[in-house]
Amino acid sequence: MMTGDGQQGTRTRAITSRRRLLAAAAVAPMLAGAGPGAAQALPAREAGAERWAVEPVRTGEADWEDVANALGRRGNMLRGTIYHTGFPRRDLYVISDGVLVTPGLALGTHVAFVRYADGSTMAMGDVVVTEDETQQVCDAWQAHGIEQTALHKHLLAQTPDLWWAHVHAHGDDPVALARGLRAGFDRTGTPPAGPPGRQGSVDLDVAGVEAALDVRGTTEDGLYKCLFVRRETIVDGRLVLPAGLGATCAFNFQPVGGGRVALSGDFAMVAEEVQDVLRLLRRGGIKLVELHNHHLTETPRLFFTHFWAVGDAVELARALRSAVEAANVAPAVNVVPAG
Repeated sequence: MMTGDGQQGTRTRAITSRRRLLAAAAVAPMLAGAGPGAAQALPAREAGAERWAVEPVRTGEADWEDVANALGRRGNMLRGTIYHTGFPRRDLYVISDGVLVTPGLALGTHVAFVRYADGSTMAMGDVVVTEDETQQVCDAWQAHGIEQTALHKHLLAQTPDLWWAHVHAHGDDPVALARGLRAGFDRTGTPPAGPPGRQGSVDLDVAGVEAALDVRGTTEDGLYKCLFVRRETIVDGRLVLPAGLGATCAFNFQPVGGGRVALSGDFAMVAEEVQDVLRLLRRGGIKLVELHNHHLTETPRLFFTHFWAVGDAVELARALRSAVEAANVAPAVNVVPAG
């Protein structure tokens, strides 16, 4: 048994060093010129299977025109393979821990579509629903073949009561998938698409946060956010997930005045990282909200913790940095837009 922070810190560094050595030999190489974290998915085999996993293919916004029409709003391309659409819950007035939660902080429904080399399409998303909406939304999705892979909280005590549903679908007709998702959205109070979020400055020490995290983030609608992605190739069933899809650490900072922020986020881990990450988040004064899975059939198996804090932005960023160093993640090339 180890005692004292020094020996525990040595253990964390040793685990991290071994993990990074293994990752360097096993994970996909970085995309040339794309920057850190843009891991290129390589062919991977299912355990006990003889067939290769199926690779994603590059697409453009024009390839998703029919999907945009079915969803009722336009999306954008991320990293050349992910068609992303946001459905921010701007209709909700949410208070958590005395903080008015903006859509960009923790109320952003997102769905993503990916085309695969076999011509099929996968849809994946994270959807904000009120407690009163939850069951009818799930019923609508199930009637259209949209699977639910998780149902959990992103926030601690909040008014009104909210849930977050993770959805997954795979098929040959992307428009049918979009219509199935839309059937669920139409049973919520999700408002129509609004104007794009405003870029600009935020009332916090962005330079200090970025130095503490060693990352460049983005600002939008008065928030600062940054994203880290798993370095491994993640395979869901037979589908290789593009880097940054369904395997991210997302950190959102909402200024509350005086250099303080409300921090909401999500951290993706493999099993051997979980206890170190949770311990380091708590050591930094960050509250744990949930520990759960987002997928059903992914390899390697991923665990996610949602977290929350209100405090000094730079101090919280330093706490996050220690957790980042205990996981096999790297900064993403571009961040999913707020809402």
